[in-house]
Amino acid sequence: METGSIPVADLPGGFDLQSTVESGQSYLWRREDGRMYETTRVYGGSVWYYTVVDGEVVRARQGDGHIEWEATTDAESLLFDLLRLDDDLDAILGATPDDPLVESAYEEYRGMRIVRDPFFPCLISFICSAQMRVSRIYGMQTALAREFGDTIEFDGKTYHQFPTPEQLATATEGDLRDLNLGYRAPYVRKTAELIASGEASANDVRGKEYEDARDAMQVFVGVGDKVADCVLLFSLGYLEAVPLDTWIQSAIEEHYPHCEQGSYAKTSRAIRDQFGDEYAGYAQTYVFHYLRT
Repeated sequence: METGSIPVADLPGGFDLQSTVESGQSYLWRREDGRMYETTRVYGGSVWYYTVVDGEVVRARQGDGHIEWEATTDAESLLFDLLRLDDDLDAILGATPDDPLVESAYEEYRGMRIVRDPFFPCLISFICSAQMRVSRIYGMQTALAREFGDTIEFDGKTYHQFPTPEQLATATEGDLRDLNLGYRAPYVRKTAELIASGEASANDVRGKEYEDARDAMQVFVGVGDKVADCVLLFSLGYLEAVPLDTWIQSAIEEHYPHCEQGSYAKTSRAIRDQFGDEYAGYAQTYVFHYLRT
């Protein structure tokens, strides 16, 4: 077992582990006490979170001014990558135009960071997200990992990795419906087949200008503008992406009615301008979490 700690004081803008992994951005982290999405605040550093990436198990908890971790590998660089610990939150928040709602969200959840999830699990998670509460989406991804992913033994426990495209492509539509995916089941299966066959990949999207990348994402079955924006923001590092989900649409209706432009593309441009184009996705994520909780 490898262990270590990361001083939170060394991270510009601080860090809030619970808000980062329980804010509906990522469905690849789990709480070892089984209470994911049940509590709004954890104090004292007693709760461990874990994820499994590329065959490595990483456990982390926050307390006493540091992030403590245990893993099957030296996980410090992995945590910096997955949780964007090198983002300068002070600079990002400072670049956001003055806005009372955004400022309230930043104050409430200061230290929350955008995640950088692996592409395929992120894509499948958000294909499953349509018309679903975050707790239900989380449950679907947990079930997919349990039923189709590899198992890894660590510290006397069994952990489940999210399935690869090849593993998930072997699932039948019936198998997926049995896990409560409903009408999303064929989308998940067909997208897994597309990637497993090499017909489409994240490389078809990376490096494109933002709106071109959003269009390119829609080669994957079950992906429209909102799901595309989620994957661009939470996996591929397009920090300007603003997924127009129910919560953000409500925020537009109540706080930014001038941003409603009658189409996804035009409304997206308007709200990005409202939030500050370069880091609009950060503002969106804070507002989403603030309104939802």
